[in-house]
Amino acid sequence: MSPGHALLITNRHMPTWFEATSDERTALMTAIDSAKAIIEKDHRPDGYNIGINCGPAAGQTIFHLHVHLIPRYSGDVADPRGGVRRVISEKANYIKRPLK
Repeated sequence: MSPGHALLITNRHMPTWFEATSDERTALMTAIDSAKAIIEKDHRPDGYNIGINCGPAAGQTIFHLHVHLIPRYSGDVADPRGGVRRVISEKANYIKRPLK
């Protein structure tokens, strides 16, 4: 867990982003900005990852739409390149991957 990690959850229950209304999606995007401001009062992250898992194949284990706002700190991992692409490890470092 990264210090300051925030979990943003919708009031209405729906399993994924794709069942949310436009207003609910907008509210989540606004909540990300609000959470970032709160995180930065107590922490000084160097970057962020924003993540939503949709469906079991994507790693979703809680089937109620939620967004992770994850503060990242320089040096928190040896090689942060790849970010969210790292969920498919062979796709993480596109710099070293041969082009097809």
